[in-house]
Amino acid sequence: MAKVTRIKASDKEAEREVSTSKPAKTKGKKKEKKPFILIRPFVALFRYLRDAWHELRQVRWPNRKATWKMVLAVLVYTAIFMVFISLLDLLFSWLFNTILTK
Repeated sequence: MAKVTRIKASDKEAEREVSTSKPAKTKGKKKEKKPFILIRPFVALFRYLRDAWHELRQVRWPNRKATWKMVLAVLVYTAIFMVFISLLDLLFSWLFNTILTK
């Protein structure tokens, strides 16, 4: 059984004991070959689309009930602000007409 030593961030000189049962593998970075200059935009576009698809697969989409609640909230919020802005428009129209007619 390997002996584990916990290291805190505040320790200045922390000693680590390494298990001898399995040697640690270090992965060397592969040196990427740069594609030909005319192909680079297509490679970049492909990587972007691949990464975007990967991120979309991680999204937790809402169910139908939650979606309708959010749609209703947006509609109510929009209606409230539509009434508010309409009232402001009427107020300023009346105010400017009163000032200009005198």
